[in-house]
Amino acid sequence: MSFFGSDLPKMASAALKVAVAGLSRCPRLPLVRTYSMTTSLRQGVPSSLWNLGRLNHIAIAVPDMEKATALYRDVLGAKVSNKVPLPDHGVYTVFVELGNTKLELLHPLGEKSPIAGFLQKNKSGGMHHICIEVDNISAAIADLKAKNIRTLSAEPRIGAHGKPVMFLHPKDCDGVLVELEEA
Repeated sequence: MSFFGSDLPKMASAALKVAVAGLSRCPRLPLVRTYSMTTSLRQGVPSSLWNLGRLNHIAIAVPDMEKATALYRDVLGAKVSNKVPLPDHGVYTVFVELGNTKLELLHPLGEKSPIAGFLQKNKSGGMHHICIEVDNISAAIADLKAKNIRTLSAEPRIGAHGKPVMFLHPKDCDGVLVELEEA
């Protein structure tokens, strides 16, 4: 009898039975699919009025702005901005361009600066906050407040990029101070 004759269906059926029997003895391979890859994982979840965007910057508190700026500009070869005072936030800022995001160097502007308090606890400086863009800051704030996420001010303020920003309480964000910035 030829290979393509009437024995082929019987051989295929026997091979399939052997394969299934072998898989059923293997405890690591699930035989039942638990979810469909063709069905959206967000099915039944209402769409949000706001969306989280890209990482805008990571802010680093520095005890010596000139030294930190020189490190990124002269030693590491990064493009850095001029030092800019932001009196409403009590800080001086310098932005370090990284291509896919930025670093924001922060230094106190005045004795009541939140960065002065941070540097009293962290003499060498360190990561202060992360900034993530949102497409609708008002909707984001309303939604997050409804989910019991506290903000550090009642209303958004204008940030270093001239756009509205809001800081979320670190105790509600796994110990990370999160800044939201409208994109």
